Amino acid sequence: MRGLFVGRFQPVHNGHLKALEYVFEEVEEVIIGIGSAQVSHTLKNPFTTSERMEMLIRALDEKGIPRGKYFLVALPDINFNSIWAPYVEAIVPKFDIVFTGNSLVAQLFRERGYKVIVQPMFRKDILSATEIRRRMIEDQTWEELVPKSVVEYIKEIKGVERIKMLATDLEKNEKELQTPLRIPEF
Repeated sequence: MRGLFVGRFQPVHNGHLKALEYVFEEVEEVIIGIGSAQVSHTLKNPFTTSERMEMLIRALDEKGIPRGKYFLVALPDINFNSIWAPYVEAIVPKFDIVFTGNSLVAQLFRERGYKVIVQPMFRKDILSATEIRRRMIEDQTWEELVPKSVVEYIKEIKGVERIKMLATDLEKNEKELQTPLRIPEF
């Protein structure tokens, strides 16, 4: 049996891994949909699809999940809820069951006739990508909330610096960049 699990993974964190561990116990293969695939370099979605895929691969390798047990599929947003589930069906390989912690996703796939397992959220108060990004911006400890391999990758790509830059007053920075240089006269 093949399951579907969709997330934005901005970044991949221990809550995602806990949920995926459960999914891998229930089905032979998992399609992991990378939501909002077209968006990056925003405060809500700072990482590219390929960066999020790399995070997932490294985190699942770290957990010992064989690569043949999952597919990673980019899912761009369409912002049209009533046709989102058929849209996903058109993009991903065939699946039998949907795992989600999102009530809207659950409803949309139930309407299509799928069995849906609504998973409990694991420590949603701190195991949330929003909370992790907030901690990065405020120079608070975030590393224990994500797999070690993801911490290393975020550091490799200077992800914290990117998020901090996205959180700054970009308008002010752009004005400074557009100010003409004054060349002293001799």
